[in-house]
Amino acid sequence: MPVKSATVGVYTTLQELVALQYAARGFSLLGKQPSGSALIGRCSTRLRGRGLSFEELRAYRPGDDVRSIDWKVTARTQKPHLRVYTEERERPVLLVVDQRLAMFFGTQVQMKSVTATELAAIIAWQVVDAGDRVGVVAFNDSEVIEVDPHRNRRTLIHVLEALVKQNAALRVDGGIQHHRGQLNAVLEGVARRAAHDWIVVVISDFQGIDADTRGIVKRIARHNDVIAALVHDVAALAMPARRHFVVSDTHLQVQIDTADTATRSGIAAIQQRRLESLDHIRHELTIPVLPIDTSGDVARQLRQVLGFRQRAA
Repeated sequence: MPVKSATVGVYTTLQELVALQYAARGFSLLGKQPSGSALIGRCSTRLRGRGLSFEELRAYRPGDDVRSIDWKVTARTQKPHLRVYTEERERPVLLVVDQRLAMFFGTQVQMKSVTATELAAIIAWQVVDAGDRVGVVAFNDSEVIEVDPHRNRRTLIHVLEALVKQNAALRVDGGIQHHRGQLNAVLEGVARRAAHDWIVVVISDFQGIDADTRGIVKRIARHNDVIAALVHDVAALAMPARRHFVVSDTHLQVQIDTADTATRSGIAAIQQRRLESLDHIRHELTIPVLPIDTSGDVARQLRQVLGFRQRAA
């Protein structure tokens, strides 16, 4: 069972993220997906899985698959030759994890920032267990921590430590300055970094998403698979009719009454624009969008959205 901290739901700990290795079972980002998986279908790309890498060119032997014959070499040498391929052992998976101030919010079991770190940790454990490489770009409003993809436990712990460090830096009274262009700046870096046939998982609430974001994601998706994990709080989609909230931008705070029609309409409009922009990315670039909320049990939510059955307890 995960070790729970005194600030459960508000901050995460390395012990909690390490313990999530036991929850990282019963799903996969690669290989064949269930029919109901968000990774397949009309508006989602089929992930390429592990590709084939060229190993050698050799003389044809009785029993070889004639479909592998290299006819150009055969014509040149006047002897049948075929190209031998082996399945690539791994694909780099890069987790891009948002820990900006806007993620420090939650009305349910935990903050969006904690949900994002747990989701990243669960995917990281699954990736390494499958023999693939995993790395991370963990960012907040002012700092970016990068860990290059590798497939060993040491790198995985570095990934988790980066998540914990960025998560622990979140404070409503810490003088954090919101950086509006940080998401696009980070994605620009990812576009330069992700070479070919990577899986890039962007875990964020996608605040600040715009036309530039779509352009950057399009460049990344040209030679890689991109998955958007939308971390959200259910209150932003279905606000309670009569409830007071205190919100802050780290400088000022105000109490809002969700029973007020104008207030509800304004908040709903902001959220709707963000969802429409993300939906535009999904349709235009045919990338999967995985909705994960702050109600807890992130592993169960992930398996559900991927169409995998719940593990037996």
